[in-house]
Amino acid sequence: KNAAEKDAIPNRTLEDEAFQVIDKAKKKLEKVCKGTVSCADILAFAARDSVAHYGGTFYAVPAGRRDGKISRSSDTIDLPPPTFNLIQLTNSFASKGMSQDDMITLSGAHTIGEAHCPTVSNRLYNFSRKASTDPTLNPKYAYQLKRECPPGSNNEVDMDPPSPLTFDTSYYSNLLDNRGLFTSDQTLMSTPATAGKVRQLAGSSVLFKQKFAAAMVKMGKIGVLTGEQGEIRNYCRVVN
Repeated sequence: KNAAEKDAIPNRTLEDEAFQVIDKAKKKLEKVCKGTVSCADILAFAARDSVAHYGGTFYAVPAGRRDGKISRSSDTIDLPPPTFNLIQLTNSFASKGMSQDDMITLSGAHTIGEAHCPTVSNRLYNFSRKASTDPTLNPKYAYQLKRECPPGSNNEVDMDPPSPLTFDTSYYSNLLDNRGLFTSDQTLMSTPATAGKVRQLAGSSVLFKQKFAAAMVKMGKIGVLTGEQGEIRNYCRVVN
């Protein structure tokens, strides 16, 4: 039996309440205008509304996406894992037509939300032959994370401890202090050019929010189905 995309390992950490929000929105829309608004569009609007809710910019979202007719867990193979370094991240985004600048900007989404301990444990325990803890991790932050994430635990930790529920620039300020949670976060400081962009975003809330909105719209155009392609699902969890 095929496993659905939402059941893939990278998506298993998503709370079921998140899926329920989409289901409720779909149900209300179907009552008002049946078979008109796709689940893909609802997700795009929900992402924008979440950003705005936590203090980001409310930006215009192009609509008209159609839903796919297949859902495979293997489709998530393109999602960059938290262990990726700068080159891997840059290549991953480039394969989707996104620039390194887009990648650095979209990484700022980690200013809100939580992560599960297994996604960071590789940096805390048995990191390498020379060091049990990742030496690029701020020692005080490493100590805090070890308290919150004892070996083998599946606890949750804030991705941006200073302000986990505010869409702000503290994610980038954290990187300047070696307080990036994932390898894929702290690696943004690994070259002078990317570190310069981190400093730029850390120093301007207006710039970050503007660039983030533009990058989200750009990302929302990847692999879009329109016109007669795909379908408008009646219910977001199953194809028609």
